[in-house]
This record gives sequence, structure tokens and C-alpha cells, in this order.
Amino acid sequence: MTISEGVLWVGGEAYPLRNISHVSQRRLTVDKDAAWKQFILRSIGWFILGGILAAVGDTAGMIVFLVVEALLIWKLVSALRKPPVYGLVLNTSGTQREAIWTTRQEDMQRLVHEITKAIGNPDVAQTVINLAHAVQGDLIQQYGAGSVRKAQHSGSGNIRF
Repeated sequence: MTISEGVLWVGGEAYPLRNISHVSQRRLTVDKDAAWKQFILRSIGWFILGGILAAVGDTAGMIVFLVVEALLIWKLVSALRKPPVYGLVLNTSGTQREAIWTTRQEDMQRLVHEITKAIGNPDVAQTVINLAHAVQGDLIQQYGAGSVRKAQHSGSGNIRF
């Protein structure tokens, strides 16, 4: 990310500092209650089906039962261990955009501070800000009643579904 000549550059996107009306951050976290609920419901269903399979399939059925339950536990643990993700929110001309995402809150706070400082004095010399923990690609697994898919983000611009 670069600030130069009164323009904030995020990747290939340009945000004129004079057009930015608000800078803030957004925090996205995993809904842990929903993850637990999903795990419990899947485990109950698997205990019923897997129990039948284990009774009919003897040793092989029991191995399949244990492997699938271990995969359900692994999926729960991986969901619960996902760190929060922080997004830079820029409001320009009534439009709100999430410009960049990172897993480190300190980096995002520093970024918001630097951009706010540059807005106050847009003719300052060039500033380059590097985020070591910027995230890209599939970064947000949404959980809950209204969620049907993953949100994808390239590190700049809005989230795609």
C-alpha cells in the first residue's frame, strides 16, 4: 500500500485522499456457537448412521466410524482456531469499501492511523506501508442461519460471494 501525491494506492486501486470521508476497521470472527452446534448435529447423525455401519461391518465398519468422527472433530477444531480477520474500511462519496484484510489488529490500527494522518495532510511525501500478515483468497468461512457459502477476497476491493 502506498500513499503518494494525495492518492492512497491499494494494489491497483486508487483512492484520492480528498475523497475519503471515513476510515475504520472491521473485525470478522468465527461464530463459535454455530460451529459447535453444527458439530453436535453432525455427530449425532453420524453416531446413528455410523453405529449401524459399525454393527453391520464389524472391524471395517468400526474403523470407518472412528475415521469419520475424527474428521468431524478435526473440522470443528480447525474452525475454532481460525484467527479474527481485520479489514480496512474506506468510505468515499457515500460508498463503503473493504480495501485490505489482515490477521493482525496492530497492523490494521497502524494503517488506519497512517491513512488518517495522510488525509489531514495530503501533500506529504510518499509513504509505503507493508503488511506482513495480509490475507487473500478464501479467507472467511461464514457460519450461521443466513450463510450458504464462503466469502472470497483478493486483498483489495469488496468481498465476492
